[in-house]
Amino acid sequence: MAKVALFGAGGKMGCRLVDNLVRTTYELACVEPSEKGRENLRARGLSASEPSAALAGAEFVVLAVPDVALEAVSKEVVPAMEPGAILVVLDPAAAYAGVLARRDDVPLFVTHPCHPPLWREETDPEALRDFFGGIKATQPIVCAIDGGGDEAYERAEALAKAMYAPVSRSHRVTVEQMAILEPAMAETVTACCCTIIREALDEAVARGVPPEAARDFMMGHVSIPLAIVFGEIGSPFSDGAKRIIEYGRKRLIQPDWKRLFEPESVLDQVRTIVRGGE
Repeated sequence: MAKVALFGAGGKMGCRLVDNLVRTTYELACVEPSEKGRENLRARGLSASEPSAALAGAEFVVLAVPDVALEAVSKEVVPAMEPGAILVVLDPAAAYAGVLARRDDVPLFVTHPCHPPLWREETDPEALRDFFGGIKATQPIVCAIDGGGDEAYERAEALAKAMYAPVSRSHRVTVEQMAILEPAMAETVTACCCTIIREALDEAVARGVPPEAARDFMMGHVSIPLAIVFGEIGSPFSDGAKRIIEYGRKRLIQPDWKRLFEPESVLDQVRTIVRGGE
């Protein structure tokens, strides 16, 4: 029964991890400073521990705290960790930005869910509505380690699979590669484009299209292009669609947008996240 000290256990992400870890053989020590978070733990039949008690004997220390707080929290936690214990963070931003407190005898493990895929074979209605994963829907995860070697990676990966369960598969990547995936690919580009899609729907409604008609039309016309470009169906875009896609690209997208994947840009993006501003 490896001990896991979970900091931020009563927060939104922390509670998701708690709900999974209490069903495992891991010994869980919850650290939560806020009263609201402690209420969340009490509702689950758990109580918060003092940081020193949670860290004593902990083989894993998980920081489920906001990105902007990771630097400060790590500076308090890492010096008190047991030698050989593994520091676990749930996002690559602070790790890639280099703001986390580090020790040579404390490996850093970074793990993040891929979230349930858009096209899946779930039959359980609750699983189909589990968009984030970690409750009912099966999801892949990505993991990276800095220090500790393969043995430490395997132990931490097992914990990650328990935290994000049910997990379909785990991909081992580097911290740099994970930062390319998020924020650069998944948030800076993809999430931004998704907000533009929603703004386009709102603009159609503002110009007089009935809201239900606009939403139905948008949902279908999001699904089909995604299925085409990701090879889920064999049908190509029509010639007219190809022409108008290029028309839109020239007016919406900067020609050098792929510069967002250059190392200096990715570093700037993660620094933006951990600093809490643009």
